[in-house]
Amino acid sequence: MDVVGVLALQGGFSLHVAMVERLGYTAKEVRDPGDLDGLGALILPGGESTTLGLLLGRRGLADAVPAAIRAGLPVFGTCAGAILLASRIVDSQQFRFGTLDLTIERNAYGSQIDSFETELTVAGQLGVRSVPAIFIRAPRIVAWGPGVDVLALHAGHPVLVRQGRQVAATFHPELTGSTVVHRWFLETVAALGSPVTERSITMV
Repeated sequence: MDVVGVLALQGGFSLHVAMVERLGYTAKEVRDPGDLDGLGALILPGGESTTLGLLLGRRGLADAVPAAIRAGLPVFGTCAGAILLASRIVDSQQFRFGTLDLTIERNAYGSQIDSFETELTVAGQLGVRSVPAIFIRAPRIVAWGPGVDVLALHAGHPVLVRQGRQVAATFHPELTGSTVVHRWFLETVAALGSPVTERSITMV
């Protein structure tokens, strides 16, 4: 059985754990470097990126996680997780892994009251034409390198991107109930085996 790690220091990690288990995989909450052992993939959830950076340092994960990513561990960052992956953050020197060739702007869509839900047209490799997306204090990708594939746009800005075995979303797919993005990441990007329980799951 493939094991999928979910960074569980702060933020909405429990919904990602539930999504992984809904898809029939084993989820493992990651809080220490030893929790990275044996993982088939890693998910970095939303939350508060500055706080996550501090907690990663305290738990010894600030070096361990990017080292694992550079060694080939597939990773999916949502919202604050996308900020952690980015190489550059506009007007900020805060901690990040810097493994994904992006420039990102924090809270670019406004405050909590400016949150919104929309339907995104996505690239064909996800196997569908569109996915629902919820944006909450979302960052905005303002620049990206030549090795980054843009898979979805909102108002002209990338909101779902892939670079090799790294995926970043500036929205929250775990809040919509749709399994499409997680399933694509786990089965296509991370190339994990299809779980035995897959036939009993209704994909939306």
